[in-house]
Amino acid sequence: MLLKKGRTFPGGNGQPPGETDYAGMISLALQKQLGTSHQAVKTAMRWTGAGERTVKNWFSGAHGPSGEHLIALARHSDEVLDIFLMMADRRTAIIGIRVAEARSKLAGALNLVEILLDDRD
Repeated sequence: MLLKKGRTFPGGNGQPPGETDYAGMISLALQKQLGTSHQAVKTAMRWTGAGERTVKNWFSGAHGPSGEHLIALARHSDEVLDIFLMMADRRTAIIGIRVAEARSKLAGALNLVEILLDDRD
Protein backbone atom coordinates (compact mmCIF):
# COMPACT_ATOMS: atom_id res chain seq x y z
CA MET A 1 0.00 0.00 0.00
CA LEU A 2 1.28 3.47 -0.91
CA LEU A 3 1.17 6.31 1.54
CA LYS A 4 -0.76 9.38 0.42
CA LYS A 5 2.00 11.90 0.98
CA GLY A 6 2.22 13.15 -2.57
CA ARG A 7 1.23 12.65 -6.14
CA THR A 8 4.59 11.76 -7.63
CA PHE A 9 7.11 9.01 -7.09
CA PRO A 10 10.71 9.80 -6.23
CA GLY A 11 12.62 10.62 -9.38
CA GLY A 12 10.17 13.22 -10.63
CA ASN A 13 8.51 13.02 -14.00
CA GLY A 14 10.51 10.18 -15.49
CA GLN A 15 12.99 12.42 -17.29
CA PRO A 16 16.67 11.47 -17.08
CA PRO A 17 18.65 13.72 -14.73
CA GLY A 18 19.73 16.95 -16.41
CA GLU A 19 17.04 16.89 -19.09
CA THR A 20 14.29 19.45 -19.05
CA ASP A 21 10.77 18.12 -19.39
CA TYR A 22 8.32 19.07 -22.14
CA ALA A 23 6.51 21.75 -20.13
CA GLY A 24 9.80 23.27 -19.03
CA MET A 25 11.16 23.43 -22.56
CA ILE A 26 8.02 25.07 -23.91
CA SER A 27 8.15 27.50 -20.99
CA LEU A 28 11.71 28.49 -21.86
CA ALA A 29 10.80 28.93 -25.53
CA LEU A 30 7.82 31.15 -24.70
CA GLN A 31 9.87 33.25 -22.31
CA LYS A 32 12.66 33.64 -24.87
CA GLN A 33 10.21 34.67 -27.61
CA LEU A 34 7.81 36.82 -25.59
CA GLY A 35 9.45 37.62 -22.26
CA THR A 36 7.81 37.19 -18.87
CA SER A 37 5.51 40.21 -18.67
CA HIS A 38 1.74 40.16 -18.46
CA GLN A 39 1.74 41.38 -22.07
CA ALA A 40 3.56 38.17 -23.03
CA VAL A 41 0.77 36.13 -21.43
CA LYS A 42 -1.85 38.18 -23.28
CA THR A 43 -0.03 37.64 -26.58
CA ALA A 44 0.02 33.86 -26.09
CA MET A 45 -3.67 34.00 -25.13
CA ARG A 46 -4.43 35.83 -28.38
CA TRP A 47 -2.41 33.33 -30.42
CA THR A 48 -4.12 30.28 -28.93
CA GLY A 49 -7.51 31.33 -27.57
CA ALA A 50 -6.54 29.74 -24.24
CA GLY A 51 -7.45 31.22 -20.88
CA GLU A 52 -5.12 33.31 -18.75
CA ARG A 53 -4.58 30.66 -16.06
CA THR A 54 -3.75 28.05 -18.70
CA VAL A 55 -1.21 30.29 -20.41
CA LYS A 56 0.36 31.25 -17.07
CA ASN A 57 0.81 27.53 -16.39
CA TRP A 58 2.66 27.22 -19.71
CA PHE A 59 4.93 30.14 -18.84
CA SER A 60 5.67 28.73 -15.39
CA GLY A 61 6.36 25.25 -16.77
CA ALA A 62 3.69 23.69 -14.56
CA HIS A 63 1.92 22.29 -17.63
CA GLY A 64 2.61 22.27 -21.34
CA PRO A 65 0.21 23.08 -24.15
CA SER A 66 -1.43 20.21 -25.97
CA GLY A 67 -3.02 19.66 -29.35
CA GLU A 68 -4.48 22.75 -30.95
CA HIS A 69 -2.74 25.09 -28.52
CA LEU A 70 0.69 23.65 -29.32
CA ILE A 71 0.00 23.98 -33.04
CA ALA A 72 -1.10 27.61 -32.61
CA LEU A 73 2.01 28.42 -30.58
CA ALA A 74 4.29 26.79 -33.15
CA ARG A 75 2.52 28.72 -35.91
CA HIS A 76 3.28 32.05 -34.24
CA SER A 77 6.55 31.39 -32.38
CA ASP A 78 9.78 30.31 -34.05
CA GLU A 79 11.17 29.42 -30.63
CA VAL A 80 8.31 27.02 -29.86
CA LEU A 81 8.55 25.51 -33.35
CA ASP A 82 12.29 24.93 -32.92
CA ILE A 83 11.81 23.30 -29.51
CA PHE A 84 8.99 21.13 -30.84
CA LEU A 85 11.08 19.95 -33.80
CA MET A 86 14.08 19.35 -31.53
CA MET A 87 11.98 17.25 -29.12
CA ALA A 88 10.61 15.31 -32.11
CA ASP A 89 14.23 14.67 -33.18
CA ARG A 90 13.66 16.54 -36.46
CA ARG A 91 16.73 18.77 -36.38
CA THR A 92 17.04 18.57 -40.17
CA ALA A 93 13.68 20.33 -40.44
CA ILE A 94 15.05 23.17 -38.29
CA ILE A 95 18.08 23.45 -40.56
CA GLY A 96 15.83 23.55 -43.64
CA ILE A 97 13.75 26.34 -42.14
CA ARG A 98 16.85 28.37 -41.21
CA VAL A 99 18.40 27.92 -44.67
CA ALA A 100 15.19 29.14 -46.33
CA GLU A 101 15.12 32.18 -44.02
CA ALA A 102 18.79 32.94 -44.72
CA ARG A 103 18.22 32.62 -48.46
CA SER A 104 15.33 35.07 -48.32
CA LYS A 105 17.38 37.58 -46.32
CA LEU A 106 20.31 37.25 -48.72
CA ALA A 107 18.02 37.84 -51.69
CA GLY A 108 16.72 40.99 -50.02
CA ALA A 109 20.26 42.18 -49.33
CA LEU A 110 21.28 41.55 -52.94
CA ASN A 111 18.29 43.53 -54.17
CA LEU A 112 19.30 46.42 -51.91
CA VAL A 113 22.87 46.31 -53.27
CA GLU A 114 21.52 46.38 -56.83
CA ILE A 115 19.35 49.40 -56.02
CA LEU A 116 22.29 51.22 -54.43
CA LEU A 117 24.56 50.44 -57.40
CA ASP A 118 21.91 51.61 -59.87
CA ASP A 119 21.58 54.91 -57.98
CA ARG A 120 25.35 55.52 -58.31
CA ASP A 121 25.20 55.32 -62.09
